[in-house]
Amino acid sequence: MNALFYIGTILLSGLIVGKIASFLKFPKVTGYLIAGIIIGPSMLNIIPKDTVANLGIISQVALALIAYGIGSELNFQQLSKMGSKIIIITIFEAFTAVFLVDFVFIFILKQDIAFSMILGSIAAATAPASTIMVLKQYRARGPLVDTLLPVVAIDDVMAVVALGVSLALSKNIMGISSNNVNLLALIGPFIEIIQAILLGIMLGFILSIVCSKRKSVEGILCITLSFILIGIGITTFFNISTLLTSISIGATIANLSSNKNKLFEVMDNITPPIFLVFFTLSGSELELQALTAVGFIGGAYIALRIVGKVLGAFIGAKVTAANKNVQKYLGMTLLPQAGVAIGLVVVASTALPEYGEIIRAIILSATVIYELIGPLLTKIAILKAGEAKIKVA
Repeated sequence: MNALFYIGTILLSGLIVGKIASFLKFPKVTGYLIAGIIIGPSMLNIIPKDTVANLGIISQVALALIAYGIGSELNFQQLSKMGSKIIIITIFEAFTAVFLVDFVFIFILKQDIAFSMILGSIAAATAPASTIMVLKQYRARGPLVDTLLPVVAIDDVMAVVALGVSLALSKNIMGISSNNVNLLALIGPFIEIIQAILLGIMLGFILSIVCSKRKSVEGILCITLSFILIGIGITTFFNISTLLTSISIGATIANLSSNKNKLFEVMDNITPPIFLVFFTLSGSELELQALTAVGFIGGAYIALRIVGKVLGAFIGAKVTAANKNVQKYLGMTLLPQAGVAIGLVVVASTALPEYGEIIRAIILSATVIYELIGPLLTKIAILKAGEAKIKVA
């Protein structure tokens, strides 16, 4: 069968199971993921593994569009009113998860220090895609959502930095690196972050100028999409973060463009089917077999990261005297973990190949759990906080 057959099958199955999930009061994105698992290699194998890989370009585009949407919420004038709260909360939620995984794995489970530090640094990463879909479905808005969006934007930067530091320290502990390698391990992630952000700012600045006077919806849609696709192409070629570049494009538009509302609204015309295919495809990529491969160590990582995220978000929000709903529910919205975390696994496996296989198995199994429970917990959080604008029975 050709790619169009598979895309049609993905769209139809995702739509049907998404409707069923919605009827059962689950977020639609949970239905999309379950549909993907059912038709993917783990179960019916209607969508073979090689096809899932070949359709990866759809995932790239969808992630970039989601990141662009996150960037659209980063209005620095509004964020400045929150002062340093966002940074402090992000530091606490990210590094409490890192510390908890490191501490328990090293001192209680007696795992290798290098292995534990790498796993701990990956615990900081959060995948925003499924969370953002839940917020869109329920049109959530309020203090919790206003805090969540910038936190997830900064979160993966923290994870990349944590991994760079952990790799450098791990190599020192194992005695396998020279000073040059250490310096590269420390500086490399920072350089990639800066490159990705600068590229996004440049593309966003040009886009804001080009579209400043345009009124045609079709013209704005085509130009905006072209810039996002160009960003994907450049970041893929130079192996830097598409997520950070796309966030930076959106943030630049949000802060510089006089026509920003149209630049963001037009994308809503094309995103629903792309997001549906993306999440159903993501479900197809989830390997249920990984759950049986990791045992107690994998279960410990999953549980410790949940505790670290929830506890860290609570402490950070408490310290900054954030809104009570932010204190209570922010941690529940930060559990999904996918793209960036898997990317960090690749980096870690290249630097320390002896740990690559077990770390990959743990993160893949964690991804299955987090992607299935994360959207439901996000829905519960926004309902408890009273920020869902669509009434839910």
